[in-house]
Amino acid sequence: MPPSPNKSPKKQAVFSQTSSLPCPSRWTVLLQSHLGNLLRLMMVLMVLLTATQILGVIFQCRNDKLLDVQFSMIQRALPSHSAHTRPSTETPEERGKRREGRRGQRSQDADPRQEVRKHQKELFLSSKPSLPRGLDELVNRILKSETNTRRAQLHATVQSLDLANELGSPNSQPRPPSLNSNSEDSVPGQNIAEVRSCRPKKHIFFLKTHKTASSTILNILYRYGDSQNLTFALPYNMHSQLFYPNLFASYFVEGEQSRSKKKFHIMCNHLRLNLPEVRKVMPEDSFYFSILRNPVDMMESVFMYYKSSPAFVKSKNLDDFLGNGSSHFNMSLPGNHYARNLLSYDFGFDNNIAADNPGLEKMASNVITAIQHDFQLILISEHFDESMILLKYALCWSLDDVVSFRLNSRNQGSRRTVSSLTADKIRTWNALDWRVYLHFNATFWRRVDTLVGREEMKREVAQLQERRAQLTRTCLKEGRAVDPSQVKDTELKPFQYGTAVIQGYNLNPGLDGPDRTFCQKLITPELTYTKALYTKQFPELAAKHVQAARKAASKHQARMNQSGPGKAKEASRTV
Repeated sequence: MPPSPNKSPKKQAVFSQTSSLPCPSRWTVLLQSHLGNLLRLMMVLMVLLTATQILGVIFQCRNDKLLDVQFSMIQRALPSHSAHTRPSTETPEERGKRREGRRGQRSQDADPRQEVRKHQKELFLSSKPSLPRGLDELVNRILKSETNTRRAQLHATVQSLDLANELGSPNSQPRPPSLNSNSEDSVPGQNIAEVRSCRPKKHIFFLKTHKTASSTILNILYRYGDSQNLTFALPYNMHSQLFYPNLFASYFVEGEQSRSKKKFHIMCNHLRLNLPEVRKVMPEDSFYFSILRNPVDMMESVFMYYKSSPAFVKSKNLDDFLGNGSSHFNMSLPGNHYARNLLSYDFGFDNNIAADNPGLEKMASNVITAIQHDFQLILISEHFDESMILLKYALCWSLDDVVSFRLNSRNQGSRRTVSSLTADKIRTWNALDWRVYLHFNATFWRRVDTLVGREEMKREVAQLQERRAQLTRTCLKEGRAVDPSQVKDTELKPFQYGTAVIQGYNLNPGLDGPDRTFCQKLITPELTYTKALYTKQFPELAAKHVQAARKAASKHQARMNQSGPGKAKEASRTV
């Protein structure tokens, strides 16, 4: 058959060559021609692949060499760990002796945070907290199922934190650029416009210290989280505190063990700090802050509020305790931790250390180092308005977010003036807290200079005070705080404890709508607001707790009725 005229000349030539051959021979010629093309293509690909690999090896060698050069430059740029410059004529024997000496020095001068965390870890793992019966059963089940793996994870967490500090690396948590640390060497020049352009922070951990205006800050955090529908890490079983004074454990938080709440935004109730356990609950990018108060004023308030504690109960006044009662002070008795270095105790440290203890200065340095490492902002109670402006900048909030009325504050009749002689005794008795306070009071003003500036701070404090005055006229019936006997709404009556008289507020009767809601949240006491937030987050659990409380109250009432009408009347007033 002649070749088709539509075929190309090349195909016609092939056809003419193969048409006269037998059928198998014809297919052999065709296969050979195609295989030749494939073979040539494969050879080209192999050459390209080989060339690519050779180039990759060349570039890798070049990058390794550049990295070596950069690493050498970084090593030369870093400050030497030794006190003096290494001699250029040092012999190998001298170098070996110097290394041995440096190794020994490191063993003597241990990292302060390592020593602190070791102490906290031993306290946490060796002692089972004394908890209410409802939580105690849960803890028993948890501890029975506790595996060595979980303990090893906790140990590894603590060791990694200590190692990071030993190597001088920053905290593993992301820090905002304006508040990188509380160190004295913070870099100045933060632009206020940059702070105002930031995003509001919603992951917040506040260590609520005792008698430091922390209840007022708690109300600020409650109001913000409530308005933004954020989730709070609230105490288990509808308690008001995270089982203070026990070192904090993650299962103290409602919803943490059952995983009914997978994400928490804010933790701010009373607890004794145990940082590795806190980090199990809070997100990695959480902002950590707390507040301190002058130990002199704080001690006077603590004595009045916790007068029933074994340390204070037999003392007529604060001078009597400092002169006589302190000589019989027993730290092992429940509640006596309030009587000495309470700030350090709240931060998770050993607080029973005397002024003449040779390890006082080292302990104070340990506490300061750990707080600087773990917290991005430390506020000062004596400069509360300035603290609120700093907090506003740090969290990127508005003025109304940080405005407040004083909560859980005493009336003037329950305050006592402290003489200069008594003040000196208090500083000696609380020598650890005094050193910590002095340090952070100084860094507080350096932070003001760095972040805001003195003139800008004055202007913003004036705005905050003017806004508070406006809200006072709008919200408060008497225009001020009143004694608890004068508070009309039982839901707004503050909890009374010790010999202190805690004041409350009355709302203006003409308020309605959003104004009434905002004003009422401003004056809601801590316990009432905590209960409301618990009900909002855990409505089913809250209903069960209310039902159980009513049953317990009715049973108690029935028992008192059987005892006699006089006792029944007294029981009804108590319930």
